[in-house]
Amino acid sequence: MNIKLITGILGAFAVGFRNVFKRRMTLRYPEQKLDIESGYTFDAKSNTGSAGFKGRHILYTDKCTGCSLCAIACENIADCIDMVQVEGSWPTNPKNIMPQIDYGRCVFCGFCVDACPFDCLFMTPEYELSVTDKRKLVHTPFQLAVFPEKKGDVKLIPDDRGAHHD
Repeated sequence: MNIKLITGILGAFAVGFRNVFKRRMTLRYPEQKLDIESGYTFDAKSNTGSAGFKGRHILYTDKCTGCSLCAIACENIADCIDMVQVEGSWPTNPKNIMPQIDYGRCVFCGFCVDACPFDCLFMTPEYELSVTDKRKLVHTPFQLAVFPEKKGDVKLIPDDRGAHHD
């Protein structure tokens, strides 16, 4: 046998054996989940974005004017926001159009939140969006208006998370 092959195999076993007894660096999803306090927001007055997780969007339908700036900001990036006709009468939205987001195409960049001049679109820390049918990834304005709920009995990861090489 080739000596390089033998040393390569033995080296791989040595690295594996060395790391067997080290503490894990990854989450054990779904038993452990991230405990994230806030989502990403943008303050137009100070022209700054706040630190936060970029998850599912939240839409304040009572503030939305149907200006389509969120869809315009998104069209050359992911093109996942469509303005759709909604039922009902909205005092701030005489056109009765609001954003609908396709999470199958969304890249969670946050530009739509930055572009909204009326502070009606934000990002929540909700990151579990998986479905078995991709048509369910399209969220209507009324689905976007629902606040995320904290899931029940979930073990959260400790504050000292991150890479550990003890």
